[in-house]
Amino acid sequence: MSELQPADPSAADYRTLLLRLTSLDRRAAGLRSEAEKWHGEQTTAADDAVHEAENEVGAARHAVRLARRDKEKVDADAALLWSDYVHKVGPAAERFGRNLPPASIPRQRDDRHARDYLDEVENRVKYTPKARPITFLTKVLFGVLGFAGGFLGFLGNQLLRTTGAAAAGDWHQAAPVVALLVLLACPVLAVVTAKKLADRRGASMDIAAVVTVLATGLVTALLLYTAVRYSAG
Repeated sequence: MSELQPADPSAADYRTLLLRLTSLDRRAAGLRSEAEKWHGEQTTAADDAVHEAENEVGAARHAVRLARRDKEKVDADAALLWSDYVHKVGPAAERFGRNLPPASIPRQRDDRHARDYLDEVENRVKYTPKARPITFLTKVLFGVLGFAGGFLGFLGNQLLRTTGAAAAGDWHQAAPVVALLVLLACPVLAVVTAKKLADRRGASMDIAAVVTVLATGLVTALLLYTAVRYSAG
């Protein structure tokens, strides 16, 4: 039994320590390999995340540019529509100012695009109600305007002829011509007045209505002029 035991106990301890050191080195190598593998995986994942984030940032910047461009176009279209509205409405819209009011969120908030609202506003701005037909009362009023235009033209003609006959020099020569122009111009002004009246009433003044007013004015003026000339002769 004494021959199987080592002569020096310290030698057995040394071999045990070597075995332990060898096993520790293998374990350390395995842990090192595992750590390097983990580090590589984490680095790859981080690189992928950075690349994906860069792509998202690029896409977000592109979306911002598109949104800014779309906003500029929407603002330009809104300003044009507001200008058309002010021009169409006239003085009634001046209390809001000629500049575009500040933008506001509609009450019915939904997912509609701004272009939908612009199209809706454009349809309302460009909408023109159908002209109402000319009634009998309006035709009578047109006849009265034509008669008034002819009568005023006759009065202006007579006044200018009287002042021209009493004057001397150039006015004496020009008065008959000016009087004739006034005689013809007043029925034309009656047509303009009738057109404004029809527009205010929302009625369409066709060619027949224009001829009615103009013919009534000219006939009235010529009849009065002829009657006066005849009575004077």
